[in-house]
Amino acid sequence: MPGHVTGSAWVVSEGHGHCVLHHHRKLDRWLQPGGHADGDPDILSVALREVREETGLTRLRALPVRGVAAPLDIDIHLIPENAAEPAHEHYDVRFLVEAASGQDLVRSHESKDVRWVPTDHLTRFTTEDSVLRLHRRAAHLIKRVP
Repeated sequence: MPGHVTGSAWVVSEGHGHCVLHHHRKLDRWLQPGGHADGDPDILSVALREVREETGLTRLRALPVRGVAAPLDIDIHLIPENAAEPAHEHYDVRFLVEAASGQDLVRSHESKDVRWVPTDHLTRFTTEDSVLRLHRRAAHLIKRVP
């Protein structure tokens, strides 16, 4: 089976001290919001749509990466076999997104939980390198974001 293109977002609070993680129901892991592109060529729109669906956040702003609207990271990871499909790869294009304050998180049916996580407590939720890499890249770039 061919792999799937996905779009996801490293969502930070306005003060950049928190990020949004959701506990993915099928994978049983804390991850950034994201999902399948399903043929949509605008992967940033896919990532923003998935943030809205999985977190309830609607006031979102994609932050520039090195001055332009570009992915923060691209990750290729294996999705294990499940009842619906065999094991396959996801080609995940990841963006840096800031959520306006004053919004409530809403858990979707795809999640066991969704939370604002203090970035200095991130490893209490996950030790996965792909997620920690997003945090490191965002932390490096966010210092330069207006």
